[in-house]
Amino acid sequence: MDLIIALNKPKDITSQDAVTKVKRILKVKKAGHTGTLDPMATGLLLVCINRATRLASYFSALDKEYKAVMKLGETTDTQDAYGKVISKTDRFEIDKGVLEEAIKSFKGRIRQMPPMFSALKHEGKPLYKLARKGIEVAREPREVIIHDIELLNIDLPLVTFRTRCSKGTYIRTLCDDMGKKLGVGAHLSCLERTAIGPFRIEESLAIEELGNIDMRGPDVKGAYTMDRALSWMPELIIQEPAIKAVSHGNPLTADNTLILSDECRKAEGLRIKSSAGGLLAVGRFDAGKNLIKMDVVFA
Repeated sequence: MDLIIALNKPKDITSQDAVTKVKRILKVKKAGHTGTLDPMATGLLLVCINRATRLASYFSALDKEYKAVMKLGETTDTQDAYGKVISKTDRFEIDKGVLEEAIKSFKGRIRQMPPMFSALKHEGKPLYKLARKGIEVAREPREVIIHDIELLNIDLPLVTFRTRCSKGTYIRTLCDDMGKKLGVGAHLSCLERTAIGPFRIEESLAIEELGNIDMRGPDVKGAYTMDRALSWMPELIIQEPAIKAVSHGNPLTADNTLILSDECRKAEGLRIKSSAGGLLAVGRFDAGKNLIKMDVVFA
């Protein structure tokens, strides 16, 4: 059973706790997620099972979509509702126009300072472990992309917005930065991840549902074969003797016997399949060497 499970993670458990529950329910030996959700966050968590764990990096690189609730007037040391309040402003008035302008100003390429309460490492130690000891270390700001951001609701001091962003974006840092821009401070009060690339929360499974579903059935909601989960990648159908070469991890030369479309040449990854439809490998085209190199081989 080599699957990608679209899981709806509940609140107050870690992403790794969710993976452990999936392993126990499905009785599999190997599983891993493709991008951490903080314990306070709910929503879409992709869990790779068995050989599908080798594909995790492809899913973690996909854009994410979130629905967030920001509380104005309070900042915390963790930038979210689980942290200690470090500043508070009780009286302020902000109208919809000012809020919309401030929120939309973050659209595009922005630089974020990674929070101390994060899983990023400094000299091999996670930053959050240092932060818990009151230690703060220098961090370099990182560029992320806010592809889209939309104000959904205002119920001061709470403001709800939706955003689609690149890998590595911290929504709690985004809230903290918005609070600074507005001059009143803010922190992340509630967060739901609603999409990862083409995967949507509406097609996810609750942990409680896993034990009642035959995961080997066709087109099971929230359960994807490796090939189906990678459907955004163009596919390349090959024949013998190319199949034998791929099964050994050897590159393929793009020549008259293997003609690549422009889509295949430009893609970040290629699903390399047999004529029978089996997923043999995931590769990528190297224009400089005119080769298709194998990144992950399943044959």
